[in-house]
Amino acid sequence: METVNPLPMNTWSLLREYTAARLAQGITGHSLPTRALLDFQLDQARARDAVYSTLEWPELLTGLTTILPTNAAPIRLQSGAPDRATYLKRPDLGRRLNESSMRQLVQLNATPADLSIILADGLSATAINRHALPVLALLLPETARMGWSLAPVCVVDQARVAIGDEVAHALQARMTVILIGERPGLSSPDSLGAYLTYNPRPGLSDESRNCVSNIRPEGLPYGFAAQKLLYLLTEMHIRKLSGVNLKDELLLG
Repeated sequence: METVNPLPMNTWSLLREYTAARLAQGITGHSLPTRALLDFQLDQARARDAVYSTLEWPELLTGLTTILPTNAAPIRLQSGAPDRATYLKRPDLGRRLNESSMRQLVQLNATPADLSIILADGLSATAINRHALPVLALLLPETARMGWSLAPVCVVDQARVAIGDEVAHALQARMTVILIGERPGLSSPDSLGAYLTYNPRPGLSDESRNCVSNIRPEGLPYGFAAQKLLYLLTEMHIRKLSGVNLKDELLLG
């Protein structure tokens, strides 16, 4: 007589090992089980908190000083959004520096450089606080090995992606990388994004940039992220372009 094995209760357990997505949470009456519901509410609260998180300035500036070349102190800047509420309501203000910060960059009278690196809170300062320094600690020695000159590293408060192009243009940099907190998800309130541009200048659109996203230990690990950033920067440097015309053909793993 043929024996039919019953379907195991943990059919989805294998998939859960590879994704943080909410798979087969179960049902109790007309709702989720209590544990699943509480976990959902906790993740929602973490994502909301990330949007309103702030840059940990002392730790960031001290950490940058330890990994930057001697006498290359980081510069603190501010976008046109004076506070978080304004930033969330007026995305346009987060794309440009305020007058004081722009004047600060102009007064530097910076010499042309190969690379400008900017840190920005974006929609999750938590991502910058947790992941920016480990990524830069791996990336900066490689850019130095390539012989690229580095513009003053800037940290910008209440900033959007496009502000990186304005900062780098003011610093006369040929390439720029802006590390920025991405929009929080329910399973990733601290996802770090990196946007790269060749010949940065104000007014560029997203098609002019390359993006490396979900940088964090649970997503794209620091080592892989630094490797991918270096690959894209090298291709930009050689081919004099970025964005949709520059394809990411690096295979990791």
